[in-house]
Amino acid sequence: MITALAGGVGAARFLQGLVQVLPPSEVTAIVNTGDDTLVHGLHVSPDLDTVTYTLAGAANDETGWGLAGETWTTMEALARLGGETWFNLGDRDLATHLYRTHRLADGAALSEVTGELARAWGVEIRILPVTDDRLSTRIQLRGGPEVAFQEYFVRLRHEVPVSGVRFDGAAVARPAPGVIDALEGARGIVVCPSNPVVSIDPLLAIDGVARVLGKRRDRIVGISPIVAGSALKGPADRLLRELGSEPSVTGVARWYTSWLGTLVIDEADAALAPAVEAEGVRCIVAPTVMGTPERVAALARVVLDALG
Repeated sequence: MITALAGGVGAARFLQGLVQVLPPSEVTAIVNTGDDTLVHGLHVSPDLDTVTYTLAGAANDETGWGLAGETWTTMEALARLGGETWFNLGDRDLATHLYRTHRLADGAALSEVTGELARAWGVEIRILPVTDDRLSTRIQLRGGPEVAFQEYFVRLRHEVPVSGVRFDGAAVARPAPGVIDALEGARGIVVCPSNPVVSIDPLLAIDGVARVLGKRRDRIVGISPIVAGSALKGPADRLLRELGSEPSVTGVARWYTSWLGTLVIDEADAALAPAVEAEGVRCIVAPTVMGTPERVAALARVVLDALG
């Protein structure tokens, strides 16, 4: 069994490659829920849905999120009424959020509903939210207010400087059923190429997760989301810089050093391999830009080889 720590588009695409080289039944993905939000009264779980849709082969390849062939009739009608539309929900995507919201209102746990949705989409890997409890990533804008993650990421288009990040609810949230067992029992743990600050750190904020990772450090391999000093998608590089770290593979190694055993970095950063290892993290150089299914599968093989 391989357990992956996942959040966002980069994680979803890597998981696509992982299931090309491993039976899906041998993969568990523990997914960030700090991005979850209420939109028009509906419970939206962006990272869970991105992973599910991508593994189902139904995601919009251009954006990495949402569904291919989506239509926007509901949002267009809402705009005519003067409603708030900065967070777009496609017509087909709405069905997912309606179902999730209804099931949660009936008393089902988020992990239970996530499994139901995965099965409905024909996804065979086990997808677990890191917690069934409320977890909210909050972004402190530099010189401004604290806002919810989706307001920072979508409405403000992550173009404003940040001075802090916190995970509201993490102090009392419990790991979802199966999360700790999946970490303790895995042959290896993979850290997907996700944003360290707002995709991976929310997982570590949940009670017990960081403790288990620290004990299993030698069996953990991560993939840097930073290539040649930049994030391929999203604000990971800017967040690292704004929070006082270095937006480089060295900075990623330093961010994870207390619990990460091995970091896979791109060939463009090969010269920084000694600096990564100076942080106490073993370094492997390989192509990490996931441009084609073949390249993603090749990267998955590199990670599995690193786990022995």
